[in-house]
Amino acid sequence: MPQNLNKPNESVEQLLQHEKIWRAGDNASFPGIPTSFPVLDSLLPSHGWPQSALTEILTAEEGIGALRLVLPAMAQLTQTQWAVWVCPPYIPYAPALQAAGIALERMLIVEPDVDEQADLDYVLWVFEQALRFPDCAIAMAWVSTTQYDRLRRLQLACEQGQTCGVMFRPEALAIQPSPAALRLSLTANLNTKTSVRILKSQGGARTRSCQLEL
Repeated sequence: MPQNLNKPNESVEQLLQHEKIWRAGDNASFPGIPTSFPVLDSLLPSHGWPQSALTEILTAEEGIGALRLVLPAMAQLTQTQWAVWVCPPYIPYAPALQAAGIALERMLIVEPDVDEQADLDYVLWVFEQALRFPDCAIAMAWVSTTQYDRLRRLQLACEQGQTCGVMFRPEALAIQPSPAALRLSLTANLNTKTSVRILKSQGGARTRSCQLEL
């Protein structure tokens, strides 16, 4: 009888050794993509953007450096793979991106037709395909709102395509649940710095905010 009782414990231990199992506090096997902002990297459990996972950047207003936060990682990733932009609110300024070290020849901008631009399902479908694209290292999308199950599909697409997915969303959506591995909130201060607050991070974070010059 004691031997039978021990079998479940043994199977659990075997399960915990599986490479797909993640345990809180154990982040050494999941190094992140450096953000190039040492203060922020020191706060994130993976010491950078989570790989093969969805990240949300939420802002209350435009022009406070949300995209600037991602550019250093994009510059690193586009040296060997593609970066896909889905429905950016403005036409990316090529000289500034090139000055930031981004390989423009590996950057793809996807914009739906005017009649389809209001179709959220279409935009999310395009974003999901980009996340599943084998040669895509990072894909970004600007989406105002969506349901939890659609966000879950995007997270799974990141895992399948081993892609870093970034969604830029309004700050008002911070109260909604999300399966994203990382959620950041950006707020402009009276000085030249931007407050970056960690709303959610896989593995937790001891300090929840920092100030960056963006």
